[in-house]
Amino acid sequence: MSMMKQLSNEQFFAWVEAEIAEGNPVRFRLKGQSMFPLLRNGKDIVVLHPCRKEELRPMDVVLFRYRGGHVLHRILDKKGNKFLLQGDGSYVAREECVADDMVGIVRTIIRPSGKQVRVDSWRWRFPSRFWRSLGVFRSPILRLLHSICG
Repeated sequence: MSMMKQLSNEQFFAWVEAEIAEGNPVRFRLKGQSMFPLLRNGKDIVVLHPCRKEELRPMDVVLFRYRGGHVLHRILDKKGNKFLLQGDGSYVAREECVADDMVGIVRTIIRPSGKQVRVDSWRWRFPSRFWRSLGVFRSPILRLLHSICG
């Protein structure tokens, strides 16, 4: 029987950064509610790939360094070397970082069923754009979804 080793966040993200720096994709199960409802805590797996900073665009979901930690959120806007980011599960909080803080980009989501969804497919792009287009209505919808989904 194999035992799973527990890593601290610092150890885990150091490993992620090392793998990405070597050009390897990394997959991991999400923790946290900040990308709900499109990505679900403890259920969905993301496949993170290395990326070139110049290829990053609004609507991309990226892992970046922020305030001594790592965050997986969506790019809202890009101005020169600066990025404005926000989780899909947040209506107010936003982060700002520079290109050098970017670790990698999500290219595939693996649902609990094992189904893989590429982020360049309509199955990801349509709900992502629709969700972001809801603007002020996202907040009450989020509250409702959280009460239904627990």
